Amino acid sequence: MRRPVKLAEITDEVLFGDVWERPGLSPCDRSLVTVSVLAALYRSEQLPYHLGVALENGRSVEELSEAITHLAVYAGWPNAMTATNQVKKLADERTRTQR
Repeated sequence: MRRPVKLAEITDEVLFGDVWERPGLSPCDRSLVTVSVLAALYRSEQLPYHLGVALENGRSVEELSEAITHLAVYAGWPNAMTATNQVKKLADERTRTQR
């Protein structure tokens, strides 16, 4: 049962500690790429977390929605609709908590 702990360690050290910190792209741009790929590949379990990160990194709900609309043609309508629903849910939650 040590594998999940090791995977979390690798995620923290390699993915977030190295890949996300590379200077070639801003965190904002990395978030847009990540959200787009997760939506395109229908990784709906990981998408909500990364949508939140994208907003924290400076992307707007409008930008995320536009990117998802754009990828619908290339990655499939169902994938884009699922991602759009998740963006809407996240935006609605953030609006409620800001009141």
